[in-house]
Amino acid sequence: MRQDLIQKYNIPGPRYTSYPTVPYWNEDGIALDDWKRTMIQAFKESNSEEGISIYIHLPFCENLCTFCGCHKRITKRHDVEEPYIDTVLKEWNLYCELLPERPRIKEIHLGGGTPTFFSATSLSKLINGIMAKAELCDEYEFSFEGHPNNTTEEHLKTLFDLGFRRNSFGVQDYDPKVQNTIKRIQPFEKVKTVTDLSRQIGYTSVSHDLVFGLPHQTKESIIDTIEKTRALKPDRIAFYSYAHVPWIKGNGQRGYDEKDLPSADEKRVLYETGKRMLDELGYVEIGMDHFALKSDNMHEAMVKKSLHRNFMGYTAGKTKLMIGIGMSSISDSWYSFAQNVKTVEEYQEIVNKGEIPLLRGHLLNEEDLVIREHILNIMCHFETSWKEDRLKFPELENCLEYLKEMEKDGLVEISSEGLKLPEGARPFVRNICMAFDLRLLRNKPKTRVFSMTI
Repeated sequence: MRQDLIQKYNIPGPRYTSYPTVPYWNEDGIALDDWKRTMIQAFKESNSEEGISIYIHLPFCENLCTFCGCHKRITKRHDVEEPYIDTVLKEWNLYCELLPERPRIKEIHLGGGTPTFFSATSLSKLINGIMAKAELCDEYEFSFEGHPNNTTEEHLKTLFDLGFRRNSFGVQDYDPKVQNTIKRIQPFEKVKTVTDLSRQIGYTSVSHDLVFGLPHQTKESIIDTIEKTRALKPDRIAFYSYAHVPWIKGNGQRGYDEKDLPSADEKRVLYETGKRMLDELGYVEIGMDHFALKSDNMHEAMVKKSLHRNFMGYTAGKTKLMIGIGMSSISDSWYSFAQNVKTVEEYQEIVNKGEIPLLRGHLLNEEDLVIREHILNIMCHFETSWKEDRLKFPELENCLEYLKEMEKDGLVEISSEGLKLPEGARPFVRNICMAFDLRLLRNKPKTRVFSMTI
């Protein structure tokens, strides 16, 4: 990767887990009735064929990891588990009362926070409560995020018996100095134990999260981390850039000086070193920041062009409706987004009143829907097309004009009917999406909002 191109294009930009991105959602939010209407519309259009997805946010963590940008609640008190699970099931019941028929579930993902903060008994109560009012699609996928330090054999067996076959563990970096700085201390032996146990029990896909750009991280620590990862050979690896956004995430990311972070050039070396090693180990780059072995269904989804991206990240299949339940969860009806309130207390108070705990959202207009499809195509397939009239829009020529410089630099190939990214341009995928982001182009932020693109 040319260093001059990194310097040229490494600018603040969205990660595109949605379009429009959250800072560009309508200022007035979304009316609850509009969210319900579009949610029911998406359900009617998809439930009988593809089913729906559910994201459940489990926000509690025993310790604060200072690199983390998730919505969480730090506590060592486990008496919070039962009332929170009860509230999540009440919220699910509110949705089931709105739906015209029994939902068919294709995907469930438990995210956090730390889902394995909850006991196996609590998680069993949660999943059984969800399934009491639903059916399963013939091909379904349940996944959860686990902390290597507190994921037990009981967790793994209980969730396996409930239908979970995929899990992911946050590794970040094995270097002790890095771990101490970000307050995420876990020895390799812990990760090995949960990875080996997962496979012994029967999980078909184990994923590890690795991060580059962390404070005090060096080329040597990246090499050591991936060498250790090679010994465990997870089926998937998320290898993504640390997003340093302390102006958004508050005091957690202010626990170290910015001078402790790798420079732009050093960060480029970390990325290139890691990517080269993953390539040598047989991992194929899937979308942005994700890698999978050819035996994993994520690779199969990429080949078949069924790969999808939403607030959970990349998924092997698409559902038009994803219902997010729990504090701060985001739902997606394709036609709209809706986010829940962000504190445990307010979430429980509103749901216990019998109301959906809507904080904000966005109702997509016709232009949004077209741009969303282009950005999803670029993020998932590294190409998009406007051959069909429905994918043309008045400002297309202006968007392509923004890409002229990138075309000269060999980062995008443009034809009369579409565009493609050559393989070497994949680190610049966010920059290319930004050329289609009409809301961003019309109203560039006056203050720092996004992390760096590369």
